[in-house]
Amino acid sequence: MSEPPVTASLPQAPAQALPQAIDPLAPGRPGRYDDHLVSVLRTSPPAARPPEPGFPAVTTEHFRLAEHGRRVEVSHWLCPGQLDNDLTGMLAAELFAPGWLSGAEIFERVFTGVVRSTIDDPLQAWCTFYGNTLARTRQCWRSGAPAGRTTTIAEFAPVYAHALELIPAGHVLDVGSCFGFLPLLLAERPANTVTGADLCGGAMCLLAAVAAARGVRVRTLVCDAARIPLPDDCAETVSVIHLLEHLPAARGAAVLREALRVARGQVVAAVPFEPKPEAAHGHVRTFDLPRLSELGEATGRNWSVHEHHGGWLVLAAG
Repeated sequence: MSEPPVTASLPQAPAQALPQAIDPLAPGRPGRYDDHLVSVLRTSPPAARPPEPGFPAVTTEHFRLAEHGRRVEVSHWLCPGQLDNDLTGMLAAELFAPGWLSGAEIFERVFTGVVRSTIDDPLQAWCTFYGNTLARTRQCWRSGAPAGRTTTIAEFAPVYAHALELIPAGHVLDVGSCFGFLPLLLAERPANTVTGADLCGGAMCLLAAVAAARGVRVRTLVCDAARIPLPDDCAETVSVIHLLEHLPAARGAAVLREALRVARGQVVAAVPFEPKPEAAHGHVRTFDLPRLSELGEATGRNWSVHEHHGGWLVLAAG
């Protein structure tokens, strides 16, 4: 890829268009996904296609990228068996780390587009994505990470396993659930009742639909993690897994205060340890054990911190 990163100067979409939410289950045309910022198309690999003059602008191992007016156009040749959360690292490494694309907004839309364009039926596409991710998470638990490479699933598998170790029986409120892999894993345990909460309504709609399709019960709640519309002491455990790195310090502290209000037993928080915030994933700050200790001390509660594939802060809510 010797050409200059033409997508680094993509025109900005009109300001009034940016708040349009992603609907992961919206109907669309077969083999493609379109919204006001991106178009994503499933196509054949480059070797099987005749060259097209002036297009594409950039080709990577899995993607072809071009600029069409105010839209980013991404083509890919992934198959259903490749639909899993390792798509996160694939997009980051091939399109965002080199600077061809930037920003959490574009990342989320391209991610959604790849899933949606790979399988025509929206719910089937997402159920395949979730099923593959959870199956490969369990494979990591049994056999460890794939030899010689680091993947998103391999990075998160020990985080989910440790969260399951720390969270006891009872009602669990998971805030900042995003896709909701942890709520689904918790809900498979008969001793837990689970509520997943996130600011993104589309993510919670998707989690509810996939949970129902998988035959597990997960309640969902759309809310700000710093203003949870639930009574005091309503959950045995509140989990805050890989959320705080997305929030400025004052807002992160407010989320922990609200989690302590809602929890009657404990709050379990986890963060990644990374040298700098991963902008493609929306990270805005980094952590180490001393910084986690400062968060714990500031709550005025009993607390402990430890390291296990990142950092963990456990707060006593009682």
